[in-house]
Amino acid sequence: MTVKNFEEAVNLITILKTRPTDDEMLQIYALYKQATVGDNENDRPGMLDFKNRAKHDAWMEKKGMSIKSAKIEYIVLVNCMIDKYGLN
Repeated sequence: MTVKNFEEAVNLITILKTRPTDDEMLQIYALYKQATVGDNENDRPGMLDFKNRAKHDAWMEKKGMSIKSAKIEYIVLVNCMIDKYGLN
């Protein structure tokens, strides 16, 4: 199965047979936020807020990427994860 549109990819990422790694989830999160919001303009969370700090940093790495490019990369990444983990 090959996903061709962003909305379908967003829905399918939730039904993988196996949960992706934390790094893969951060990449999915960052690309999703860049594709739906654009550049991250939020302040960086405090040092003890590890989870939100990691999410913030991952999204910041996408700064400057166009919404269209983020959607394309998101689709490509979801297709790779479907191949790797399969769908329920």
